[in-house]
Amino acid sequence: MSATSTTVNARRSRASFLRGATLGGGLAAAGVVLASRPERAGSAPSAERDAEILTFVLQVERLQAAFYGEAFDNGRIVGEPRELARVVGDHERAHVRFIERRLGRAPRPPRFDFGRATTDPAAFFEAGRRIEDIGVRAYNAQAPNLTDAALRVAARIVSVEARHAAWIRDLAGVDPAPDAAEPALSTEQVQAELRDTGFIR
Repeated sequence: MSATSTTVNARRSRASFLRGATLGGGLAAAGVVLASRPERAGSAPSAERDAEILTFVLQVERLQAAFYGEAFDNGRIVGEPRELARVVGDHERAHVRFIERRLGRAPRPPRFDFGRATTDPAAFFEAGRRIEDIGVRAYNAQAPNLTDAALRVAARIVSVEARHAAWIRDLAGVDPAPDAAEPALSTEQVQAELRDTGFIR
């Protein structure tokens, strides 16, 4: 088997694996970071605090879902990146529905403007890598503030988010796992990263 065939088959296997990854995924990768339960920060975990946190991560999930949906619909992103947009977009929309059901009443979604990030391959990779990293960091930053029940829910989602981040990094030719542990960021730092994308209007 040629090296090219091996690479193609590996990518097909990766796409097939990720296509089957759902909210029921194991507590792997970043999920382990969440489950480690560092010292609690901020106000004590409570149902009200859970709702505040889920409202924040819902904004991140909506951003991701809208980004991949627009990239797929535009038809300018082709090949495996288009397959990534389809598979990951499906996952992000499932995350949005799941969190909205948990919240009961969710705020209206904001407007998004992705510019050329959903039509230009290089910009797509950069934006996708950025928002996937934000997704993982958003869940990890809030882990200490969640109740045990909400933490279990978050861990099931963030493990899949970490796989998304690794997939798009691999396609972009970037090290999919540059650190042995996810850098610890505060909630304020993650919120600043989200604002700095310029995608939320």
